[in-house]
Amino acid sequence: MHVARKRFGQHFLHDPLVIARIVNAINPLPDDRMVEIGPGLGAITVPLLQRLVHLSAVEIDRDAIAHLQKITTAHGSKHGQLQIHEGDVLEFNFGSLRIDSRPLRVVGNLPYNISTPLLFRLIEQRQLLGDMHFMLQKEVVDRMAAAAGDENYGRLSVMLAPWLRIEPLFDIGAGAFRPPPRVTSTFVRLMPHPAPPFPLENPARFATVVAAAFSQRRKTLRNALKSLLTAEQIQQAGVDPAARAEVIAPAQFAALASLAGH
Repeated sequence: MHVARKRFGQHFLHDPLVIARIVNAINPLPDDRMVEIGPGLGAITVPLLQRLVHLSAVEIDRDAIAHLQKITTAHGSKHGQLQIHEGDVLEFNFGSLRIDSRPLRVVGNLPYNISTPLLFRLIEQRQLLGDMHFMLQKEVVDRMAAAAGDENYGRLSVMLAPWLRIEPLFDIGAGAFRPPPRVTSTFVRLMPHPAPPFPLENPARFATVVAAAFSQRRKTLRNALKSLLTAEQIQQAGVDPAARAEVIAPAQFAALASLAGH
């Protein structure tokens, strides 16, 4: 039996009820251009192939790839075709899988140690994507989906807001995985926005302002942003200079960024 590798952050899903719920939430249609990140031992791969003509997968673990090839070959013509790409998903060019106008649908049980950088890597290629369905650490999803003023609201919440609509679907207990992680997981749907839902002139400047605002959460914006904006400019953006970052909505951060450096 394949042993989960700590360096790859592997926790293999094995609960059939959870697997069925996940596949039903994804709702794959036969001709979808679907990509699975980190298929592992194929818990989701096999049921997806029962509904798809073709499935691409990106996997770094050679032993897992050998296992996937063995089990999918055993199922033969009852399943769609699986194409496995060996490599690091953080360096993978998803554009290589786009063969026509159909957007890519991305799914995966993401290793928690790369989940955040991978999300931003996918955002860079968002024009290729239709939707994404991921299992992530619940704590991370709570931060991703939080609104201004919520206890989980922070830099990640704001940085994802221009690019993704985040829909947490359901939680998954540790017992559904082998070995069980020390955290609860959440299955989440991510939908790329066709364009940011608020004016965003300069994404790099937006990132700089957000990072500065959250670098010391207890500071007021007047103090946290003093190297970027005057108190008068903060007011000009419609924001109270005495407010703290955790109560400022993403659109307000974009307004602040539009004045930074002016």
